[in-house]
Amino acid sequence: MIEELVTAGAATASAGALYVMAAARVVKQYERGVVFRLGRLLPEVRRPGLTLVVPIVDRLHKVSLQIITLPIPAQEGITRDNVTVRVDAVVYFKVVNPSDALVRVEDYRFAVSQMAQTSLRSIIGKSELDDLLSNREKLNQGLELMIDNPAVEWGVTIDRVEIKDVSLPETMKRSMARQAEADRERRARVINADAELQASKKLAGAAQVMSEQPAALQLRLLQTVVAVAAEKNSTLVLPFPVELLRFLERAAPLPGAQEAGASPASSGQGATAATAATAASAGEAADPEALAAQARELAGEFPPGTSGDVVRQLLEGLGEKGVPGLVGERAVSEAEPGTPGTLAGAEGEGEGEERTDAEGADGSGDAPGEDGTRG
Repeated sequence: MIEELVTAGAATASAGALYVMAAARVVKQYERGVVFRLGRLLPEVRRPGLTLVVPIVDRLHKVSLQIITLPIPAQEGITRDNVTVRVDAVVYFKVVNPSDALVRVEDYRFAVSQMAQTSLRSIIGKSELDDLLSNREKLNQGLELMIDNPAVEWGVTIDRVEIKDVSLPETMKRSMARQAEADRERRARVINADAELQASKKLAGAAQVMSEQPAALQLRLLQTVVAVAAEKNSTLVLPFPVELLRFLERAAPLPGAQEAGASPASSGQGATAATAATAASAGEAADPEALAAQARELAGEFPPGTSGDVVRQLLEGLGEKGVPGLVGERAVSEAEPGTPGTLAGAEGEGEGEERTDAEGADGSGDAPGEDGTRG
């Protein structure tokens, strides 16, 4: 009797151990268990740990609640501004309702992948190329909303969507590179022009200060000479007063005098007559004293300073030596272009010099006068 009881107890214990072994299930921390009993979904979701199901009757399905990373294959499309691009992205999602993820959709992973590809092609067609390249945050949010709306019914929530890369055709890349280069060149020119404007204002102020202090211009000239000499080159710098150039410009013949003037004289007697006519029309004698007085008068018009002093000394020296040609603006303007001994006849004198010398050698021409005028 006792042996039968012991045998029955051992058999019961063995059956219980076998049942526990067949019914015991372990659910991990990041998982949830969904039980189907005879094909029907039980409302209770099994928590992490050890859980028991009815063998042969129940079926336990484990669903992971971890965030799943799903890459979206590259999709090729045409943007709103008619540019062909190739875009790929990545989707991060997780299951929030294990029962709906198993019941409402056959394979939630595949469903999310297909929805992401469709939404990506749609967002490409609605966007412009500049938005795809520079405004990706807004596109990511729009793409996330497009995928998340149907995924909520599947027990899935979209954590985030990121556009990884935008591939452009080679011709478009070259066009964009040229556009960027042109824009950078435009900005560089604007900056350079602004710098020139500021520099011109500063130079104008510096010129005003130097005009008040003429010695400053001479100091600046010396600094320039020192800077050129420091480069160890063979450059020769010869400072030339600007006032002298202005004097020569004022002494130049007027256009009316050139039109009214006659051609250069063909003989020494004609040149002498033209010189006498010029002196007579001016009403002034071409003597050294008058020339010196006129030179001193012209030299007094230049401002004081180093350059003005040089010009005044040069003009006074020319007048004291009796150099013809300094007979005033009236005489110069009324003189004929071919008149020797004047600034107006400087061009004609160079052309007729050889002819005059030849006639003087034969005795037909007059010798040069004491005042320097070639007869």
